[in-house]
Amino acid sequence: QVQLVESGGGLVQAGGSLRLSCAASGRTFSTSAMAWFRQAPGKEREFVAAVSRSDVSRYYADSVKGRFTISRDNARNTVYLQMNSLKPEDTAVYYCAATRPLRGATMTSGGYDYWGQGTQVTVSS
Repeated sequence: QVQLVESGGGLVQAGGSLRLSCAASGRTFSTSAMAWFRQAPGKEREFVAAVSRSDVSRYYADSVKGRFTISRDNARNTVYLQMNSLKPEDTAVYYCAATRPLRGATMTSGGYDYWGQGTQVTVSS
């Protein structure tokens, strides 16, 4: 099993940047695809970005392409989300997620079995 803890959220002005981190426990981190989802008040949880266990493939929601970058450091059991050119509509609780071992990255929340507690990102105008 895997435990995930997000950090790095906060309040920033539109156009600013934040870097979220997700620290994973266990020794199976490198066998799991990782992803970031977000959920705004009154909205369903939506896909943001994902990275394969091999770090060869990366996927992004259309709304964040060109602005966000997902990366992973398997030696440190950590996945990151670099967020640039932030917009007010990016305001949400951001969740880190992991698949079961050897499962591929997907863009649906049902593909992920482990979730962090979430970290709040607020972007002001």
